[in-house]
Amino acid sequence: MAETRPFDDPNAPATRARPARRVLMSAVVLTVVVLLFGVPLWTVFFAGSEWPRAVQVAGCVLVLIAALSLPAAMVAGHARGDDRAARIGDTLLGIVWVSFVWSAIGAVVGLVLRVVGLDDPGLSRGISVAVVIVVAALLVWGHYEAMRVPRVVERDVVLSRLGRDLDGLRVVMITDTHYGPIDRAEWSAKVVEAVNRLDADIACHIGDLADGSVERRRGQVQPLEGVEARLAKVYVTGNHEYFGEAQAWLDHMESIGWTALHNKHITVGQGSDSLILAGVDDRTAAGSHVAGHGADLDRALTGTDPELPIFLLAHQPKQIDDAVRRGVDVQVSGHTHGGQIWPFEYLVRLDQPTVHGLSTHGARTQLYTSRGTGFWGPPFRVFAPSEITVLTLRSAHGV
Repeated sequence: MAETRPFDDPNAPATRARPARRVLMSAVVLTVVVLLFGVPLWTVFFAGSEWPRAVQVAGCVLVLIAALSLPAAMVAGHARGDDRAARIGDTLLGIVWVSFVWSAIGAVVGLVLRVVGLDDPGLSRGISVAVVIVVAALLVWGHYEAMRVPRVVERDVVLSRLGRDLDGLRVVMITDTHYGPIDRAEWSAKVVEAVNRLDADIACHIGDLADGSVERRRGQVQPLEGVEARLAKVYVTGNHEYFGEAQAWLDHMESIGWTALHNKHITVGQGSDSLILAGVDDRTAAGSHVAGHGADLDRALTGTDPELPIFLLAHQPKQIDDAVRRGVDVQVSGHTHGGQIWPFEYLVRLDQPTVHGLSTHGARTQLYTSRGTGFWGPPFRVFAPSEITVLTLRSAHGV
């Protein structure tokens, strides 16, 4: 009988590679954790400031407790469904991120000052105190920004194919409400009141409705039943629906009076002119293995009149390539949160073509990306204000 060697097995290289990948991933995670917690610890309690030993020890204990609590709370909260733990974990995550960013800035400032010869414990203490003050102020302000009723952002969008009778059509959009561990039913009702003051012809929710099941988040979503719009109320899924009950959320929104644009379209009109309102599933839907789900713009536009303008709901801005291919006039998206907590928007730019605002793609297609109406996870918004969006559609032919 011939000797069997590991390299005779075609699966052996992959088998050997798996432990290596796990080691690499563990090293990456460990490095990130050390940086996130280590930079604030060094900048605030060490870095030449010569704080008393008791202060430094207290800082080490505080940071160690936070470093151990964050993953424990996130696992208990988001993997096991404990909303209280999720609130703690999400808040800690926001605090750590803001602390890391501004501690890193403080460390750079301190390094520059030392290079130019200003190496003094008093100066280093001033930097550490300034970092603490800035972080605390941004967290207080950022929490207020996250929990407030969003500001209204209004833009005119000119469409070459829009008929005169639809000139001035008002589309009011909300997105990324992320109803979740923090009970925001009261906030939801106030958002609906704000939407209803905007005289909507069409109301849109562009996905990431809630984090969790219909049963758990029903009370927070229920106020959306009261949204008023003359012609249509339409909804599409975001990526977070596919972490849970995407089809159940589509069904629930239908049950409270919204039309779920699950790879389909409806046609709305005024006078002698019409507009196609189309929607597609989130781009992650196909990989979720939820039966019958997956972004399909061709299916959504089946049977449409090629002469009519198309207004498309697609949760992620990067779905714009398909929209350009099909000659869509306007795509509206969310997903980015405008970065939510600065400077995260620069990381979002690596993944998405736009982070917020109106942009043009291809020969005809315009894309509006909302900063989002709610927030995900950390209950903070820093230099990324939430919004309720009003797009007023204008005909290139005038009135």
